[in-house]
Parts: sequence; C-alpha cells; structure tokens
Amino acid sequence: MFNRKTKNTIDSLIGATTTIEGNLHFKGGLRIDGHIKGNVIADHEVSSMLVISEQATIDGEVRAAHLVVNGVINGPVFSSELLELQPKANISGDVHYKTLEMLSGALVSGKLTHDLMHEPVLKLASSNA
Repeated sequence: MFNRKTKNTIDSLIGATTTIEGNLHFKGGLRIDGHIKGNVIADHEVSSMLVISEQATIDGEVRAAHLVVNGVINGPVFSSELLELQPKANISGDVHYKTLEMLSGALVSGKLTHDLMHEPVLKLASSNA
C-alpha cells in the first residue's frame, strides 16, 4: 500500500467516529477513517501522503501528492505524484493524476485526466554559427 519511493509516514489520524465540517489542511502524512464535509488539501510545498480508508467519506475536493483511496470521495481529486485506487475506492468527481494505479473493483464517476505536473521541458539549442 505504501510506495517505496515516498518518504512520508502517517503521522496524523482522523478516527472512524470523527466528523469534521470545514476545510482540512495538512503537511506530511494523514490517514482518514472518519467523515470530512469540506476540502482536504495537503501543503503543496512539501511531499505529502493521504490515506482514505474504506470507512472514510469525504464530501469535497481532495489534493495530495501521494493519495491512497479505499473509501468514498464526492468531489474532484488532484494527485501530483501517485494515485492508488484500492478495490473499495468510490470517487464521484473528476480525477487529475500524474501516475495512476487502479485495482479491480475501484469506481470513478467522472473524468480521468493525466496531468504532466512539473515535468521538465526539453529545449534544443540551435547551432547557428
């Protein structure tokens, strides 16, 4: 479930009996088992990991570098590094990703868009002498 290339660890947990109403901003690693009514947004300046367990529901936008989904998201999803859709993932909204891993059983009701975020642009030097 955790990518070897990612150095993030899960250092925060929102439990299954917790409901949060409002936007949630975080740094580092976060696991959500509860219900969020608002946007869940990782700090874009540092690497982040967000795990949404099969008990979790998010009603809002989700943004993280490395995102593992096995629960429900009702809103758009943006993953700037890796998006892992586990068998019980259910997303109702457009999905933007750089790298996608989708297992059998995962559902997406929306557009899948491959974004080339922060890719270096190759420029050829002309040899005008």
